[in-house]
Order: sequence, then C-alpha cells, then structure tokens
Amino acid sequence: MRVRARARLKALRVRGRMVWPWTDSVAERLGGCCEPVAAAEAGGIVHEKLLNDYLHRIFSSPDHVPPAATSRKPLNFQNLPEHLDQLLQVDNEDEESQGQVEGRLGPSTVVLDHTGGFEGLLLVDDDLLGVIGHSNFGTIRSTTCVYKGKWVYEVLISSQGLMQIGWCTINCRFNQEEGVGDTHNSYAYDGNRVRKWNVTTTNYGKAWAAGDIVSCLIDLDDGTLSFCLNGVSLGIAFENLSRGLGMAYFPAISLSFKESVAFNFGSRPLRYPVAGFRPLQDPPCADLVRAQRLLGCFRAVLSVELDPVEGRLVEKESSEWQLQGQPTILLTLAHIFQRFAPLLDYEVQDCLKQLMMSLLRLYRFSPIVPDLGLQIHYLRLTISILRHQKSRKFLLSNVLFDVLRSVVFFYIKSPLRVEEAGLQELIPTTWWPHRSSREGRESKEVNEETAEERLRRRAYERGCQRLKKRIEVVEELQVQILKLLLDNKDDNGGEASRYIFLTKFRKFLQENASGRGNMPMLCPPEYMVCFLHRLISALRYYWDEYKASNPRASFSEEAYIPPQIFYNGKVDYFDLQRLGGLLSHLRKTLKDDLASKANIVIDPLELQAATMDDLDEDDEATPAGTQRPMQALAIGGALPLPRPGWLSSPTLGRANRFLSTAAVSLMTPRRPLSTLEKVKVRTLSVEQRTREDIEGSHWNEGLLLGRPPEEPEQPLTENSLLEVLDGAVMMYNLSVHQQLGKMVGVSDDVNEYAMALRDTEDKLRRCPRRRKDILAELTKSQKVFSEKLDHLSRRLAWVHATVYSQEKMLDIYWLLRVCLRTIEHGDRTGSLFAFMPEFYLSVAINSYSALKNYFGPVHSMEELPGYEETLTRLAAILAKHFADTRIVGTDIRDSLMQALASYVCYPHSLRAVERIPEDQRIAMVRNLLAPYEQRPWAQTNWILVRLWRGCGFGYRYTRLPHLLKTKPEDANLPSLQKPCPSTLLQQHMADLLRQGSDVAPSFLNSVLNQLNWAFSEFIGMIQEIQQAAERLERNFVDSRQLKVCATCFDLSVSLLRVLEMTITLVPEIFLDWARPTSEMLLRRLAQLLNQVLNRVTAERNLFDRVVTLRLPGLESVDHYPILVAVTGILVQLLVRGQASETERATSVLLADPCFQLRSICYLLGQPEPPAPGTVLPAPDRKRFSLQSYTDYINAEELAQVEQMLTHLTFASAQAAAASLPTSEEDLCPICYAHPISAVFQPCGHKSCKACINQHLMNNKDCFFCKATIVSVEDWDKAANTSTTSSAA
Repeated sequence: MRVRARARLKALRVRGRMVWPWTDSVAERLGGCCEPVAAAEAGGIVHEKLLNDYLHRIFSSPDHVPPAATSRKPLNFQNLPEHLDQLLQVDNEDEESQGQVEGRLGPSTVVLDHTGGFEGLLLVDDDLLGVIGHSNFGTIRSTTCVYKGKWVYEVLISSQGLMQIGWCTINCRFNQEEGVGDTHNSYAYDGNRVRKWNVTTTNYGKAWAAGDIVSCLIDLDDGTLSFCLNGVSLGIAFENLSRGLGMAYFPAISLSFKESVAFNFGSRPLRYPVAGFRPLQDPPCADLVRAQRLLGCFRAVLSVELDPVEGRLVEKESSEWQLQGQPTILLTLAHIFQRFAPLLDYEVQDCLKQLMMSLLRLYRFSPIVPDLGLQIHYLRLTISILRHQKSRKFLLSNVLFDVLRSVVFFYIKSPLRVEEAGLQELIPTTWWPHRSSREGRESKEVNEETAEERLRRRAYERGCQRLKKRIEVVEELQVQILKLLLDNKDDNGGEASRYIFLTKFRKFLQENASGRGNMPMLCPPEYMVCFLHRLISALRYYWDEYKASNPRASFSEEAYIPPQIFYNGKVDYFDLQRLGGLLSHLRKTLKDDLASKANIVIDPLELQAATMDDLDEDDEATPAGTQRPMQALAIGGALPLPRPGWLSSPTLGRANRFLSTAAVSLMTPRRPLSTLEKVKVRTLSVEQRTREDIEGSHWNEGLLLGRPPEEPEQPLTENSLLEVLDGAVMMYNLSVHQQLGKMVGVSDDVNEYAMALRDTEDKLRRCPRRRKDILAELTKSQKVFSEKLDHLSRRLAWVHATVYSQEKMLDIYWLLRVCLRTIEHGDRTGSLFAFMPEFYLSVAINSYSALKNYFGPVHSMEELPGYEETLTRLAAILAKHFADTRIVGTDIRDSLMQALASYVCYPHSLRAVERIPEDQRIAMVRNLLAPYEQRPWAQTNWILVRLWRGCGFGYRYTRLPHLLKTKPEDANLPSLQKPCPSTLLQQHMADLLRQGSDVAPSFLNSVLNQLNWAFSEFIGMIQEIQQAAERLERNFVDSRQLKVCATCFDLSVSLLRVLEMTITLVPEIFLDWARPTSEMLLRRLAQLLNQVLNRVTAERNLFDRVVTLRLPGLESVDHYPILVAVTGILVQLLVRGQASETERATSVLLADPCFQLRSICYLLGQPEPPAPGTVLPAPDRKRFSLQSYTDYINAEELAQVEQMLTHLTFASAQAAAASLPTSEEDLCPICYAHPISAVFQPCGHKSCKACINQHLMNNKDCFFCKATIVSVEDWDKAANTSTTSSAA
C-alpha cells in the first residue's frame, strides 16, 4: 500500500504546500496503543484546502453548535486534537445526569453493600456484583435505595437452589433463618419453590434454572412490585407498598449455602429492559454522547472519498468503501479510534472474556487428531491474545483462575480411543515389555530377546518418538503461555503480569489445599500434573535468565527456598501443618529464637489477633486511627499507611478471603538496635502485596526478610520466582504424586495381559491337536489378549510421552533436589527448622519414590545426573530427622520412618545410608536402639530387621517358602526384595550395645516387652478366629481382624529376628553374668522362647488348626518363619558360643518350668526325643521339619540344630537326675518356678532374683505392698535359718 501511495504521489503535480501524514506506527495507532503525531511533517500528498475540507466534513460539529465557530481556522493534523476536544465536549446537563436523581438515594455506582448491609457469611466477588452464600441463609442488600418512581434491576441466576430475591427497607432485620420476604416491608420472589414472600407466602411465578435472568421491578408511584423471568412478566406480586417519609427500598437477596447470583443494577445494558422503568444505575450518558459523535465521524469516513487528482471530496456508498491504504484516511481513523477505544473498555473486556472462554472450551473438548492440529491452533490463538500486555493483565486479573479453569490450557487429554488420535498410523507396530523372571528359590531364569522381538521393540520405540515430537509442540506452546503470564517487565502503567499471576496462583493453591473434600473447587489431578511440568519449565527459564544478567545469583540447578520464608510471614501457607505444629504455637514458644537468630520480634498483642474464622459478624467501623505499618523503616521511624477498609469486613470478596493472624516487628539486622529502629511488619494478604513487598528494595529484603546468619547474603534469584517455586512444591504434594501413581495402572494392565497372553500361548503349544474345541477357545482368547495389548501398548506410549517421559522425570528429579537443599538449609537454622511446612519433607520422600517406582523400566533413576550424591543426601535427611524432636506431627514422623525402612531395603539406597558421615550413622543407630515405649516401635523394628535380613538362621529367602506355590504373582513386590544386610550398620549397633551401660538393658527390655505383647495378642486373636470358624451360624471372619492378627504374627517374628541379631552380634549381653542385667535378660528370653515353642509346636493345637484353614489375610502365618527365628536364637546360645556361655544358657533354659524337650524335637519332625547315642530317624513328611527346607536352610545350619537337640537331650536328662524336690513355701510367690533368692528392703518381701529384677526394670514399688524398694539383697534360706537359731 505504501509503495502504491508513493507512486501516486509522484504522478501528482499539485501546486502549494503538501501534508505528509504517514508514519510507521499507524497500525499501532489504529489499535489505540499510542498517541497520534503531534504535528505532521511538511510535504505530503493532500493539499491543505482539500485536507481542511475533508477533516471538517468528517469531524463536523454537533447540530446545536454554529458551524462558524469551528470553521474559521483551517483544520490539519496539527490542530485536530484540539478540535476533537471541542467536538466531544458534553454539556453540563449531560454530565450532571449521571449524579443524583429524584427518587434515588445513594452512590451513583450501585454495588452490593459488603461493609454493613449483610447478614451471615457471604463471599462477594471483586466487582461487588456477584455473591455466593457461605452460611445457612445469608442476606445482603445494595448500596443504593429508591423512594419514588419506577425502577428495575436484573439478577443472573448462577445456581437454581434456595434463594429469595426482591426488595427491603433499611429497618428490616434478618438472621440465619429469616431473610428477604420473611419480615415486614421486605418482598421476595423464590423461583426454587415458585412462591412469593412477605411474612406469609403464596404460589407465584415459574421455576427458575441456572442461567435465567430475573428482573425485579418496583413502581413506587402506584405502590406495586412485580417480577419478570427472562423478559416475560410474572404479574404483579405485591400491591399497596408502604410509602412516605422514611420508606425507601433497597435491592436485596437471601441465599443458602453455595448458591450464587450476579447483579446488574445498570452498570451494563439490561438484558431485558422494561418500558417505563429505569435501572438503579444510570448509563454513562456523557460517554454515550461522545461515542455517538465518534461513530458519526466513523460513518462519515465510510461515506466520503478523497480524490487528490480532482482535488475534491466524492460522496460514496458506505457499503462500497474499502481501506486502500491512503495515509490521510489511515491517520484520520487513528484519531477516531484513539478517542473511541477508552469508551469501549467494558465491551472489549467482555469480548475478551467470552473469547477466552470459547478458546478454553474448544481446546478442552476438541477431538485428538493425529497431528494435534486443533489443540495447536487454539493455543496459538491464546498466545496471540496474551501477547498484548493490557489484555493479558485484564485476563489475569479478572478471568484466568477466577472465571475459568485456565489450568485446562496446560493439560493434554488422553484419547478415549486409539483410533481417535491416529495412534495406529503413528505406532503401527506394538510391543510390550516382558516381566522379569519370577522369584522363587533365587532362580536366575533370563528371558533372552529374540531377533523378531528386538525388531518389534525398535519399531515401537520409533513410533513413540514420533508421538513424543508431536506432543512436544503442544507442550512448548503451553510453556510459552506461562512465560507470558510470568513476565515481570511489563509493569509500565500498572502491576507486572508476574505479580498478578502470583496472587491468583496462591489463591488457586489455597482452594485446592483447603477444599480437598469439595470436589467442584479442586483442580483435577491430571490437570495439575501437566500444569506442574509447564510451570517448572517456565520457572527455570526465567531463573536462568536472571542468572545470566546477575552473575552473583544462582543457577536453577542450585535452587532452594530460603528458610526465612517459612517464618517471616511473607508467604501464606493457609492452614497447612508445620513441622513443629501450629504456627501460632511456634510463634509463642520460639519467639526468643526468632529474635536472636532472625532479628524478628513477635508483638504479643498481635499474636491475639483473630483469624478469619474467628471474626465477629458485628458491623464494626474501622477506627480512623487504625493504621497498617509499613514493612520497612526510613531512618528515625516507621511510615504508616491507612489500614485498608476491607480488613474490617467479615464479608470479603473471593480475592480477600485470607486474613493473616501474624504480626512481627523486624529489627535492623546484624547491629545493635535502638527503640526507633524497630520496624512493625504485618503479614499482608496475597491481594494486598505490591511488587516491593515481594522483591524488596534497598531498605527492604521483601520475601527474604529476617535472614538467619547461616544464609548467604547474595540473592538466589528474584524473590517472586522463589514464591513460584514454593507453589510448585506445594502442587506436587496436593495431587501430582497421587496421579503419577495412578497412571502406573496402564503399565500394570499391560503386564497382566502380557502374562495372560503368554500363558495362553503356552497352553496352545501343549494342547493336543485332536482337541479342536479347546484349541478354538484358546485361539479366541489369544486374539482377544493380542488386540487388548495392541490397544494398551499404544495407550502406554501416550502415557509415557505425556507423563513419564525423560523430561518429566528430570522435572521431578529437579523438584526432589530443590526439596533436599531446602531441608538442609532449614536444618542449619536450629530450632527455626520447626517453621518449615511438612509438605517439603513429604515431597522429598514421595518424589524419590515416584522416580524409583513410576518411571521405570523405560527410564532408570540411575541414569540421572548426580544420582549417587542425591541418594546420599536424602539418606542423611532420613537418618537425621526420623527421630528429630523438632518434628512433632505423627503423620510426617511415620512417613519418615517408613521411608527409612524402605531405603534400607534396596542395595543402592542402603549403600547411600552407609556413605553418610559416620557420626550421622551412629546417631541414627542410637535412635533406633532407643527404648520402644512412647514411639512407633514397630517401624523401628522393621528397619533393624532389614539390616539383619540375609544373615540370620534360614533368613535368606525373598518370599516365605510356603507362599511360593500359592501366590507366585507377588514375586516382585517391593517389600519382597532380595536380602541386602548391612554389616557396617550392624557393627555400629554392636558397638553401641557394648559401650553404653544403659543402652542394652533398656533396649532389650523394651524388645522383650513388645514380643510378649505381640505374641500374646496373636494367640488371643487366633483363638477368636478358631471359635468363629467353628460356629455353624457364622462361616466368615472379619477381614480387619485377620489383618490385625497377621500383623501381630509378623511383629513377633521381626522381634525374634532382632533378638537373634543382638545375640549374634553381642552375645555377652545375655551370657556375661558379670553384667548386672545379663542373667535377668537371659531368663526372660528363655521364658518367652519356651512360650512360643510350646504354642506353635503342640500336636493338633490351635496354631495348627488356624494355619490349616488358609484364611485370606493370614497367608504369612505359618510354622516356618517363627520357628526358624526361634531356632536361630537357640543355636546361637547353645551351639555357637563358648563352653561356659553354653552351660549358662542351657541351665537357664532347662530351669524354666515351661521348657519341653518335645518342642525342640518338633523342629526336626520328631514326635519324641531320641534315645541318647542313637541316630536321628528320617522326618515324617506329614509333619513340619526344618529338614524339609533344604533350599533355604543349609547343611551346616541343620547340623547345628541336630547338635543342639542332642545337647539338650543329654542336659535335660542330667538335670532331671540331679534335681531335688522343693517345697511350695520355698518357691517364688510371683512365678512359682524358681526358689526364693532375694529380699526387698525395707519391706522384707521375697521373690526370685529374676522376677524382682524384671519388675524393677519398669517399676520401683514393691510387687506386694507398693512400698518403694530401696535395695535388693541376696537371701538364702539355710543361712538365714542358722542365723536365727544362733540368735535364739
């Protein structure tokens, strides 16, 4: 166009001065983005006279202005702005028409009265026109009332529940039960129940539905009130309204919980205007007049054409007009639109809102085509809109996250059918991984990949790569959207996009964190997964961009959240739990630490401030003197700002739902403080923060206020990016991890169908050819499984590309490392570590679990950069914090314990535990050996057992032998990994038990107590199970009871294994009687071992009968696990020790009244003990025998069992021959098993040493008289008898 215009210019030879109106920014001026040129350059294509005539014709004056007033001076583009100002000047009467009018009282802009005109708890939108009920029956009225004339307003029904809409006077008093229409002088229409209300109620109108428009009309001239539904009159509802002095009516509504509406008092054109009735809010008359005049100018442009050759104006039909690029016309249009654009703000905003809603709806519901072209198209359109700064900020402030679930834009939905997405063309060849060999007796069966399978796999992988490349195009567009939303350089003329995004993003997190039980408020977890990955990409882009321009900053690879963010109150964590408990409690108990370490002083008065839930619902005006202190201090004192009025209102908008309870005073860091240097800092709500509150300034550190001395002074990155990162960690905790685990189900389905297909193919090969009927059925099954696997393998390719790709794995890995660094930095702050939210530890644990369990076998965690270092750092965190007293939450402590138990179960992670510093390893083992009382001892015991597994007697199995044939499909369960004992940690345990005089007795006493409890509970439960199974009227047992019973059995076995480990590593604890507690511990151990043996080995006993039932849930209950654990202890005591130690152990074992040699014989399948010197007979196959488990118990161990049986047979015979009868009076009155050997002082009661020593482990009071025992002395009957006689 420009070349053509210049050519025409050269052809013109017009005398006189020419005007050249063209500039390079005309296109921008057409959009109203910048001012028109102040003056045109000399030299152009239009003669001055022609330009003057053209401009006067276009910008003609209104009819009531004399033409001569504006035609005296020639018009050009230099003085056109002045002319336009005169043209658009509105008379005073038009301006005043927007103010007060007769019959109406109140502000000219009508909104809902959220400061005083309400009852109950309501959520009011930011524009004060929309409202949601948040209590039983809340009521709210408008700010403007009417007392004369005819008036109307409209209500958009967003939900069709219980609401009463109408009018009321200021004297009406409402409550949670009575609303509009339930009192005198209040009138309402209820479309839910189709009734009208004024104290009493009658049928009226029609039922409304969501999306309907209710028009509320009041005629105060005739005293009538009526309603319309979608423009259709429902008739007069009420007559004879009270009128006169003091009677004015407000629009009002009462609505129940979760019901919502939107009012239109006239701020925009009524949807259904009614003749003769005036909206409560007048239209902008002056703006309308200006718009009409500008539209007239625009029509004139369309009907007039310039003819530079003839030098005249030509009339033309507007329908034939075309923009051909004439510079004069372009600049004329630029001036028109420059003035017209501000008048179109609302229309443009509504258009933008509707456009964005349409784009989101199209993106969400459009089909998945092979090239994802539809999704790409809609995303590009969205990006084009968001590139415009003003549009982007408007959409962020008012539409995205508020009206729309904009997270949908970051989701790539899975196709419902493979054919829908064209996956058959993209991935023509299917393949599925074969499950690893089943685990039985440590079989090493290897599935070799054939050449055909290799070709299929490579073809499948190429198809997956093609699919991944197409999906990456969509993902990149989604990242571009987030980059636009996170732009912080577009703050010209307002707040930058990033800070608007932060406000909305935090509210989004709050709704999903606090509304877990309210599904409509929750973002679907599949959306959250995609949103998280795109957010991480955009975040790291800006993080590294900042590093490029600020060398002192850190790369995103070194990112973490500084610990002061958790306690300085700058970031709202809602009601999420902290490591040390409630935030209010921490601020009270740790206020001295905050002052000394972070220079933060808690104001005692502000600590009593109420949260939003504690607000009074009384209408309290904010005192004029109430002020919110600034966050920083100019030298000499604080600079106060007025307290925002919304802080006094219990009815807050959605954007104002958070009121912080915290107020802190910050002292100037690192130097002595004076009174004047203290700075009052109130934690601001998300909506009240400014860029300075976040990023800080030269006198304010923003989010990093209160830096502890352990933290470096140089900034990591922009503070706003730290808050985005904190939100990303929270997102993972809210629902991303659960969704990652859920999507693994597709891979599990593939494995199950692949196994079924292989089994079917095996049967086909084995089936005789003559059985054609069976062959046909098997062939049919084979076809069904193959088709299903084809479908699932293509779907699995989609899941791997969108959820489990290498890039997604790196995102989760980066998040894990962020959490590890954050925890490490927080730990250095000492007691202030308690302020950290619990979800940081949860994300560290869960993200590692996801990387290990969810992304394989396609991607391995071992291939990640810094894998070994990350494992070691996580191991150090688990080892230190599983018993950290700063962490008080039961759930997070259990999670840490479970994570550590899982960590020591796998070779790679166990080696990481062994790599942590020695002092940390020893501290971890010391915590594991602490007494089991008052803590989760069961999980602690599992950890110790896993350190021993693989070293104990017959303890090298991966699965219980009796389960290998019954449930082979569970061979690869994570809890059934191959044993990987740690000799290093075992050595630490042995050293601690030897060195500490109190460590071993307290630890073993608690282990023996818990073993006694667990086995007793198990026996009691199997008695109940047996009785229930024998009853005729009931042939089932509660599954929960079965689970608890199996758990008690497993606990008993694990406790026995811990005892076996202790005896093996440190036998002197039991056998060195120079130690004061050794004999007592050995007697208690012998007593428990004999009880277990007797209960389990008795002929046709209770244990046998329950095991024979094979009830679901009791699969782990069997003879083998518990008997081999007991056998391991006995072998260590009676066979592997020194002669003197063996003799002590034998004497204690035989002295226990519960000892039965038959129980020892049961271990080898013998009903009775063999005669001395005879060879053991072959075991009975129908009976239990350790000799039947030669795959799990080696020959050396069996020989030791035989040696033990021989030894006990001989020793028991000798003991029987040497034993002397003991009178009942000489037996211990507690156990009746041993002679009296101790007397208590000062009370003089007597018992055996074993009983009194065991009693004193837990209680210092006499067993009989409850007197405090001062000392225990040896007592010998014969010596005391002789002493008494000599005294006589």
